[in-house]
Amino acid sequence: MYLDSEKKKEIFGTYGASNTDTGSAEAQIALFSVRISHLTEHLKSNHKDYRTARALKMLVGKRRRLLDYLIKKDINRYRAIIAKKELGIRK
Repeated sequence: MYLDSEKKKEIFGTYGASNTDTGSAEAQIALFSVRISHLTEHLKSNHKDYRTARALKMLVGKRRRLLDYLIKKDINRYRAIIAKKELGIRK
């Protein structure tokens, strides 16, 4: 699988407080961003995969809601996660 437990621990360690910090908004946004980029690459070669397209739209919506939550909760945390270019998030 493209996203095993070691890769998830690496993502959570990089963007969360620790390797086991799966609940913070930053860690979840980072995980969603990795999944979104993977599904986007899949859809480039399989454009008629409508189920994956729907899943991608749902993930983008979840990530957007988390980003909106961060804006309301703490604007500095939002700016910090947006500033990280490797996630590919734009304003």
